[in-house]
Parts: sequence; structure tokens; C-alpha cells
Amino acid sequence: MTTSALPLTVAAEQAGTGGILLWVVLPYLALALFVLGHIWRYRYDKFGWTTRSSQLYERRLLRLGSPLFHFGILGVLLGHVAGLVVPKSWTEAAGISEHTYHLLAVVLGTIAGAATLGGLAVLLYRRRTVGPVFSATTRNDKAMYVSLTVTIMLGLSATVVANLIGGGYDYRETISPWFRGIFFLRPDPDRMTGVPILFKLHAISAMLLFAAWPFTRLVHMLTAPLGYLTRPYIVYRSRDDGAGTRPPRRGWERAG
Repeated sequence: MTTSALPLTVAAEQAGTGGILLWVVLPYLALALFVLGHIWRYRYDKFGWTTRSSQLYERRLLRLGSPLFHFGILGVLLGHVAGLVVPKSWTEAAGISEHTYHLLAVVLGTIAGAATLGGLAVLLYRRRTVGPVFSATTRNDKAMYVSLTVTIMLGLSATVVANLIGGGYDYRETISPWFRGIFFLRPDPDRMTGVPILFKLHAISAMLLFAAWPFTRLVHMLTAPLGYLTRPYIVYRSRDDGAGTRPPRRGWERAG
């Protein structure tokens, strides 16, 4: 019998108070801040809902680091969705054996994680070494980059240590049911008791990152330029031919 079928007080006795705080309270707190924070940001800071693009300052490093990071993080996101949201029984019913799934998850996850971390390294190097870009970097940006880097490094380290160095770890038996239980309002903190420390640290850092997400430039992830498709044409009309080319005349100019 799992703790999801027990009262919270009984679950607290099994998982401990620390387990309840980390695997029950923190997930719901992060989820609430993620949802309500975006609503607040959209209502009171629409004009700040932007990445504050620095493309005009430097393009060479940006052309290298940005696609590497964004395509890598997309692969990481899809891998997390497949591993955490899709139950193990579904993949088995689809004819995908545990060995095949494990092999694909490790290989593709490692490639996507390495690409994400490499792209992020290029972007951070660019932000630190290009003067105008560094000047446009706020304290909020610096804290966000630290949190994002730590989360990605912990995730990649957990994959490498558990699967490539160690004997492997099937997180779909522990972390995945705990994750799905949060959204069904039946969190099971006891599932996380025997999880390797790197996976725990990765989960905690990810929850903290998502809690701070709405208050950083990461909000642009939820923005799609759909209005651009239906926006009317903007008509530009020049002034008279001489405007901007002749030197300004001193004094007052006669009207009419």
C-alpha cells in the first residue's frame, strides 16, 4: 500500500517531515508560482514579456550558441515528457521493450543534454565577453543563468552517473509515478525515498527554477508570434526628398 492511499499524517511518518516538504509542499508551491506568476506578469508587465534580444550587439556567437541551446532544450523537454508523463505500461503495450526504451533514453538524453549545456556555455561566454551584452545583463538574468546551468548540469550528471557509469536506474518506477501523482492530487513522497541523490537534486533545482520562471526572461518560452500572421501591413511614407539631407537652418522657419 503506497502513501498515496494513506492520510497525509501517515505519509509524513513514513517519508518524514523533510520528505513532505520536498516532495509535496515544494511541488505545489512551485506550480502555484509558475501559473499565478505568469498571470501576474502578463497583466502587469506585458511590455516586459520579452527576451530583451541582444542580436544587434553580436551575431557570430549567437548564431552558434542559440540554435544549439534551443534545439537541445527542446529535446530535453520532449525526453522529460516521455519519461515522466507517459506511463511505463503504455510504452510496453506499444511494443517498446524496457531495454530499447532505456537505450534510446540514455543516448538521446545525453546528446540533447550535452547540446543544451554546450549552447548555454557559448551564450554565457558571449554575454560575459561582449561588452554591450554584458552591460545589458541584470542581476535577475545572472541568477536565472546560474539556476538554469545548475539544473541542466545536475540532470546530465544524473543520466551519466546512473546509466553510463553505474548499473542503470529506472526512474519510471519511482520519480514518474510521484510526478504524475502531483497533478492527480495524490502525491506519494515515499516514492522518492530511495531515489539517487543526483536525481533528487535535479528535481529540487528544477522546481526552484520553475518557481522563479515567470519573473525572468524565460517567460518568452510561452510566447508565440501568432498575431504577426494576421497583422495588417504597416505603410511607411517618406518625408520630402530633402529632409534629412540638408543642414538645418538657423533660426525660425517661415510657416506656409
